[in-house]
Amino acid sequence: MKLPTWLLFFATLSGLHAAASRATPIVVFVADDLGWADLAVHGSAFHETPHLDRLAAEGRRFTAAYAASPVCSPTRASLLTGRWPQRSGITDYIGAPQPDAWTRNTVLQPAPYAARLEQRERTLAEALKAAGYATFFGGKWHLGPEGSWPEDHGFDVNLGGIDRGGPYGGKKYFSPYGNPRLPDGPPGEHLADRLAREAARFIAENRTRPFLVFLPFYDVHTPLMTTDALKAEYEENSRRLQLEERWGNEGTRDVRLNQTDAVYAGMVETMDNAVGTVLDALDANGLRESTLVIFTSDNGGLSTSEGWPTSNVPLRAGKGWLYEGGLRVPFIVRWPAVATAGGIVDTPVSSVDLMPTVLSAAGVPSHLDADFDGADLTPLLAGRNLPVERSLFWHYPHYGNQGGAPGAAIRRGDWKLVEWFEDGTLELFDLGQDAGESRDLASDRPDLVASLQQELHAWERSVGAIRPARNPAYDPAKPNGRQSPHPRASQGAVPPPVRP
Repeated sequence: MKLPTWLLFFATLSGLHAAASRATPIVVFVADDLGWADLAVHGSAFHETPHLDRLAAEGRRFTAAYAASPVCSPTRASLLTGRWPQRSGITDYIGAPQPDAWTRNTVLQPAPYAARLEQRERTLAEALKAAGYATFFGGKWHLGPEGSWPEDHGFDVNLGGIDRGGPYGGKKYFSPYGNPRLPDGPPGEHLADRLAREAARFIAENRTRPFLVFLPFYDVHTPLMTTDALKAEYEENSRRLQLEERWGNEGTRDVRLNQTDAVYAGMVETMDNAVGTVLDALDANGLRESTLVIFTSDNGGLSTSEGWPTSNVPLRAGKGWLYEGGLRVPFIVRWPAVATAGGIVDTPVSSVDLMPTVLSAAGVPSHLDADFDGADLTPLLAGRNLPVERSLFWHYPHYGNQGGAPGAAIRRGDWKLVEWFEDGTLELFDLGQDAGESRDLASDRPDLVASLQQELHAWERSVGAIRPARNPAYDPAKPNGRQSPHPRASQGAVPPPVRP
């Protein structure tokens, strides 16, 4: 009987890496809701991120990196599988209302989505574990209920990875955590600090064998919480810098235009310190030169709802939107054995590229290249170009909590086309000249619009993308379900974030 292709793949992997000393250790950090502009190395004058600045100075910083989705669960699936979210069916954050439970008064009814990462999906951890790697997961999972948690998808260790999209149990970011996969620490212990120390311990224990440390922080997701000391520090910084809140509008939503939130800034610094703890562990165990370290985020920063904690300027909008502020994310890679320190890479890349890149760096051959939607980025790390130019795609058939609407987008070169499903509106932007997407050029370039739309629709068909249906309950005489629950224009001020 002929074995399935995936069994042949894992059978091949199982015999690899007999000489563990030649294998590349892997560390992957994934921040939650961290915007592209939240890092000092990307221009933030308010947030302090010295460890990530160091990582960028010692590695390569990708200036046009993208999440596979403007919300978390789809991107997380793509990071672990190297495939577009539409392949797994996870196209919205898990926990969002399905069509039969939709109650918002919107023109469209969102498309259905898969509510777990199925066992048929081949993950990065499974591939590396089959190749002899020890595998560690610490932090946010949000890819399904128990039975579809990290330990069910190739991770030897799971600390904190459950079905929740945020630290919603116990005292949230502080112990006791109320998390069934993370024993409580001493009262007041911070979640990011704890996860970083556990990762550092795992590195020390496995320093003589190949390992994967996958550390997707809960930070900087809501609820917005930090220590009193950090909050006071950033309030003083705000006074010293004479910062005042600035606001604009994105559709019916208020959008923050500058970074002033002291609590959020404290969360960013805490996450940055946790990164530093893990980097120090690599140094202490003599693994700095050999280890591939990757840092990224799952989507853009929150700028149009849920506390409005950050600004993505110069990019437009934020989490939940198909504009650059919702999609473009930090992506920093340090691999001293290959990547020149301090390099800048402008080539557009995506979350789907992480798995094939890591497998290539680990020396794990893939017999299923056709199953990867992503590209191996190691040529870019070595200062070369990718073998072929390609387009990047997004398809989000849902209404985000942040005001975004169902739509799809494509980036080809510097050109980006956005198609909105409610009314078929098409927007065209030249990102090389207008990263803030302020000038819609669709009427000036109809031939280009038609070409990009044709390519986008062909991609949608190839991945089985599902479009939303008309909402039979929609009543145009009633308030639209996309409107902000706290429009600043009518309330006089944006409500403050929830604080501990």
